[in-house]
Formats: sequence, structure tokens, C-alpha cells
Amino acid sequence: MVTAIVIPIICIYFWWLTRKEIKEHDQKWLALKNIPHEAVITGEIKDIIEEKQRFYYHRYIFIQTLKVQSESKTITAKKITPITKDMETDQYIVGNKVRLFGCWEGSTFIFNHYETMKQKETFLNPTKR
Repeated sequence: MVTAIVIPIICIYFWWLTRKEIKEHDQKWLALKNIPHEAVITGEIKDIIEEKQRFYYHRYIFIQTLKVQSESKTITAKKITPITKDMETDQYIVGNKVRLFGCWEGSTFIFNHYETMKQKETFLNPTKR
């Protein structure tokens, strides 16, 4: 008699606990695209690495790691994007100058917004005087 009452209660409790945990991880997963703009770095892209990683069971993230050469040193910058049905990845080109907006997490710069900087013309146009 006791087992007929206790076992369903235990099953319902663990089902409720699992659902709660899944909701928490889904919120953390979606919050990855909301990075505060606390710092700005500027430099030239030297290397690009793109990879897909598992975040939690059936949730994945797309990580783009950029090696950016600033005026003083090389900085590792990461853009972390949750993989959803309407996700669009940004295409970076080695050699482009970029300005990245994000925050520092240890020695890695985490960003979610960037601007491509215009290259200054280094040649003179002989037809215009």
C-alpha cells in the first residue's frame, strides 16, 4: 500500500526536478548571446577557428575563435552563439581590421558585436591633383 503511493511521488518529484534543470540550462544557453559591452579591442584578424560544441544534452553552441593582433599584443577573442533554427553565422576574413565589443573572461575576450574597419588607402591616385 505504501509503495503504491511513495513510488509515484518519487517519480513525479524526479520528473519535476529534471524539467526545472532543463529550463535553467535553456536560459543559460540562450543567455550566451547577451554579452555586456564592457570593453573594446581593435586589431587585425590573424587566425580563425570555428567549432561546434555540446552545451547540454541536445543544446549546441557555435564558437568562433579569432586571433586578433592589436598594436601591442595578440589577443584571443571568442564569439559564442547558441545554435538555433534561425541562427546566422558571421563570416570573418583573415587580414581584416575589426573592432570587437564584449568583456574579458580570464585572458580571453568574449564578444558578440563587431565592426569591420575601413582600410586606409596607402596609394596616391595620379589622375587627381
